[in-house]
Amino acid sequence: MTQKVLVLPGDGIGVEIVAEAVKVIGVLNKEFGLSIELEEGLVGGSAYDAKGHPLPEETLVQAKAADSILLGAVGGYQWEKLDIAVRPEKGLLGLRSNLSLFSNLRPAILYPQLADASTLKADVVSGLDLMIVRELTGGIYFGQPRGVRTLDNGERQGYNTYIYSESEIERIGRSAFDIAMKRDKRVCSVDKANVLECTELWREVMTTLAAEYPEVELSHMYVDNAAMQLVRAPKQFDVMVTGNMFGDILSDCAAMLTGSIGMLPSASLDANGKGMYEPIHGSAPDIAGKGVANPLATILSVAMMLRYSFNLAEPADKIESAVNSVLDQGLRTADIHSQGMQEVGTAQMGDAVVAALQAQAS
Repeated sequence: MTQKVLVLPGDGIGVEIVAEAVKVIGVLNKEFGLSIELEEGLVGGSAYDAKGHPLPEETLVQAKAADSILLGAVGGYQWEKLDIAVRPEKGLLGLRSNLSLFSNLRPAILYPQLADASTLKADVVSGLDLMIVRELTGGIYFGQPRGVRTLDNGERQGYNTYIYSESEIERIGRSAFDIAMKRDKRVCSVDKANVLECTELWREVMTTLAAEYPEVELSHMYVDNAAMQLVRAPKQFDVMVTGNMFGDILSDCAAMLTGSIGMLPSASLDANGKGMYEPIHGSAPDIAGKGVANPLATILSVAMMLRYSFNLAEPADKIESAVNSVLDQGLRTADIHSQGMQEVGTAQMGDAVVAALQAQAS
């Protein structure tokens, strides 16, 4: 069966890191009998420059027709002064909204070879393996009304609406509980129920839903405490589930526990398992074009794609094994480099993963 994947390199380092992931897909097709058909499209700032909009209609048509999407990154300094309605990030938000990609999976895994790369002590982060499940299509990022208005006294006021319905909360809660059933069967729901009525409802719905999963232990935590606990004792968590804004912040915090944001993939899924896969980092315009970006998060995003959208666990395992092999060899891009290791560039790291994959096929 042929799987159709839309490749959206985007902006900045997105072009470089996606190129390495495409190499990996080529090896999977050639050496492991997969049939993944690639099509490329425009999104973000590059789409605005070419088409006048960060999410052109033709890209949206391609995305809806694809079985899955592989995204690089969007954004950059040159587009920061654009009206907010056409900034690169609106292309990303538009894809999530139009494709109903409501469930964002962001693993934070510390590879043992990179224990020294974390800014925390090795005994605090060694063995870290947690999953943050972030609601992606609701909350304050999409709530209405929103905007900037002028008050009667002439002062401008910005306003946004934090809003969640019961069905939205229940839907993301089920994603978290289902994932926990395949892990250590613990879910920590993160909210701010002491001051926000919206998240008071969140807590109520999560508590009710937990009765359907008697094997899963549910706990609740305020978001400020959760941020502190991620730094103090991150291994206490198995699955964390939270809303859009809190998840955005906490997942980046968790990423740095692992040594580099360049190591972590993510998945954004709809109700049927169709997904958009991307590294959790941004477009890094300061290093774009220099060939030094870490492609491993994007390559690992391909592994997540195989596992969650295509139900191909074996080739996903092979990609993850290849990444481990490369790290065992002491190869490091600049973001994870340490004394005694061999520093390599983007293409060299991608080639090393390809070679490790090919070795498994021989």
